[in-house]
Amino acid sequence: MEKSSNQKISIMGFFKEKGFDDGSIQKMFQRCKQLEFLDGERACENWNYLKSIGIQERKLPSVVSKCPKIITLGLNEKLVCTVQCLTTLGAKPGGVALAIAKFPHILTHSVEEKLCPLLAFFQALGVSEKQLGKLLLLNPRLISYSIETKFSQIVDFFASLGLNKQGMIRKILVKNPFILGYSVEKRLLPTAEFLKSIGLNEFHLQRVVLNFPEVLCRDVKKVLRPNLVFLKSCGFYHEQIAVMVTKYPPVLIKSVKNSLELRIRFLVEEMGREISEIADYPEFFQHGLKKSLEFRQKLLKQKNIDCSLTEMLNCNHKKFSNKFGLVAGCL
Repeated sequence: MEKSSNQKISIMGFFKEKGFDDGSIQKMFQRCKQLEFLDGERACENWNYLKSIGIQERKLPSVVSKCPKIITLGLNEKLVCTVQCLTTLGAKPGGVALAIAKFPHILTHSVEEKLCPLLAFFQALGVSEKQLGKLLLLNPRLISYSIETKFSQIVDFFASLGLNKQGMIRKILVKNPFILGYSVEKRLLPTAEFLKSIGLNEFHLQRVVLNFPEVLCRDVKKVLRPNLVFLKSCGFYHEQIAVMVTKYPPVLIKSVKNSLELRIRFLVEEMGREISEIADYPEFFQHGLKKSLEFRQKLLKQKNIDCSLTEMLNCNHKKFSNKFGLVAGCL
């Protein structure tokens, strides 16, 4: 008991030296019982190793607070081995450190029991080892999810939408690895049903999910439906909205106040155009208000040029200049 008490004081001294307050130390001891049997020297070795792989020292207290278990792990037996394995997945310099800072629990999972099966599962979907490395380091929580109860359900869900042809699911996952963290029943399925309810057929739904999978991740009640209500209040017909969503799905997830409303007001009040033009070119909402819309509108007005919204915006600045005979140096 006396030895354990001395070790506890030693680890307490380590935490104090690193700037932890009493409250945070107590919480860490409650969450990780192994700390009671850890000496400060062992903790210091792990701390220094984490710093050596690129985690900034100012971020280390937050990392350890999130997952105090990482300073109890064997240095050579666990930490070094796991970091080396993650590095071999083709990460960019500093990528592993960023992933650990984001989700330090990634170091507590077994390479053999979690990482290897995960790699095999994704490779079966056509995801290369290098791509998996990018996915895992972008969303390191992936390693904590179950293949059977999480990933397989999501893959089956995509297949139910007809997205089971070669490479389709791989494309979705590579484009948005965070989609794997959502519940099929609570988020993905309700969102898909909502998109169908506004008029998207199977082909158009597949197109939306393939090109903008992030739309599938948004909450229907908090995001998608309010945007739909706003678009209807502007005068868009049901059919127009379905076409707009198919052509430019982010129209359902952009901020009404900070994006949609401002651009529609500018279109009507400053450009003197009808909102029906947006139905033909919903990509209008992706253009910057000042750098693109206001700037090009000003030039067209100075030259007294009349053109469609598509002609005005569906080109880069150089093509816009050439198309309307404007001086490239002015852009």
